[in-house]
Amino acid sequence: MHFRGMGCGTKVSEPVYSRHRGSHTRTRNASLPFQSILFDKPDAASVLDTKATRELFGDLNLDQVFGAVRAGRDEYKLERLFRAPLDDAESIRYRQDVLRDLESDALVKVVQSFGAGMRTMRLRLARGETLHHPYQKLRWLLEATVAYADAVSGLAHGLGATTFRSAGFAGLRDYVAAYRKSPAFMAMLADAAALTSALAEVRYNLHIKGGRIRITRFAGEEDYGAEVERTFAKFAQGAVREHEFSFRQEPDMDHVEGAVLDMVAELHPEVFGLLDQFVEKHEDYLDPVIGTFDREIQFCLAYLEYIEPLRDAGLPFCYPVVQESTKEVLIRDGYDLALGRKLRHEAESVVRNDLRLSGAERILVVTGPNQGGKTTLARMVGQLHYLGRLGLPVPGREARLYLFDRLFAHFERREVTGHLTGKLEDDLRRIHHIFDEATDRSLVILNESFSATTVDDGLLMGRQVLEELIERDMLAVYVTFLHELASAGRSTVSMVSAVDANDPGRRTFQFERRPAEGLAYALAIAEKHRLTYKDVKDRIAGAAA
Repeated sequence: MHFRGMGCGTKVSEPVYSRHRGSHTRTRNASLPFQSILFDKPDAASVLDTKATRELFGDLNLDQVFGAVRAGRDEYKLERLFRAPLDDAESIRYRQDVLRDLESDALVKVVQSFGAGMRTMRLRLARGETLHHPYQKLRWLLEATVAYADAVSGLAHGLGATTFRSAGFAGLRDYVAAYRKSPAFMAMLADAAALTSALAEVRYNLHIKGGRIRITRFAGEEDYGAEVERTFAKFAQGAVREHEFSFRQEPDMDHVEGAVLDMVAELHPEVFGLLDQFVEKHEDYLDPVIGTFDREIQFCLAYLEYIEPLRDAGLPFCYPVVQESTKEVLIRDGYDLALGRKLRHEAESVVRNDLRLSGAERILVVTGPNQGGKTTLARMVGQLHYLGRLGLPVPGREARLYLFDRLFAHFERREVTGHLTGKLEDDLRRIHHIFDEATDRSLVILNESFSATTVDDGLLMGRQVLEELIERDMLAVYVTFLHELASAGRSTVSMVSAVDANDPGRRTFQFERRPAEGLAYALAIAEKHRLTYKDVKDRIAGAAA
């Protein structure tokens, strides 16, 4: 019997992203300025504390958004990128331009093809790590290197043939083109091609007699299979039923196969010596910038894939203007992204709202009936500002947002039985912490604060909080059931949740910029159900008569 080549299969399970090999400094061209598709400079972002971010994301429903965005991409470890908002408007524009380019189908195909090649590389590395025979492990490393080289070459070709405008992709194109032509990468290509060809030429004779196996060099002997076919051809009488069987598909060798491979290696020491040399020379083949791009581009693709169904349903998205020099805010047709996704799945319409802060205006005081969308509006403002700092498209037709330094949220918490502090004390502690940490550049979202106290106490503490926000010139959204707080000064803007004029019991979830109505909503309900003082008095008089 004659066996040709040292092939291997590729049916393996998906490995985690961390299975990438270590950084490869030898193939790095230090003269190239490009480092990242997401960050225009090394210090462009601030990584937020995990615990604080978890609470903030939960309050704003961003945990739902980012959890869905990351789904199916666990290998890329994207969570940290969602906790790294950008620190300046220039860095935000750099990333926005990258995402704009990615709205081209041609460019998406290029990066998706590259991602598939890198995933194949990781699959082969992961499979090699599960094997036991040294030469089989080395062959999988060779195959991983080939997949990497193919992915890089395809990326270089694709970027060279695609049009884009962003500085990010222009820098990546130049970097990959130079890296693809670097001596180290070219040497790796040549070595891999030569070794693959040499292994494919390995041929040997396998002699099996009883329980003994002997390996000899192939010396041009005739193929016994062909000789057997010729011998029995004269007995053929028309078509016959074929008797085929499949070999087992497990990639790991058993002890017999391993022993055969060892004997083949002894027959061809020059070829297997090249395999050892290749691994020693190219084990750390993965360029760090290429590896970083493979991970970071998934951040962009994942988010664009998440919002694509919403866009297809007619919901608007825009790239916001993020401003450092002014605290004026404008949002047109904005909506809660998490709620928009949920309502789309439930085939319900998504209500959109406009709001603005101009001049000396800093604080939106949101009032209206219960279940009227007040919390949703507050979440929307927080979501848009945070997504804006991530350089991502935000839900809305137009947005001008402030480049805050930190975002704080104070949402109502349930009182926990057994805690030594009550709900009101917990509210006070949390708000005190916010003012300890916040600056005049911070954004604060306060939702139903002090709801666990009396109206008078709630008014007193609410006014003190608003006075502190005004004195510090901070941007804020204050959701409250106390309409008196809506007129705390010229820095505040009253936003009122509207109801249907013909049916006061029906919420429209639209917000209007107008003075808070106080008891107007309650009076409308009372009139609808004939429960005003006059209605009740008339009924009592009628019953007495």
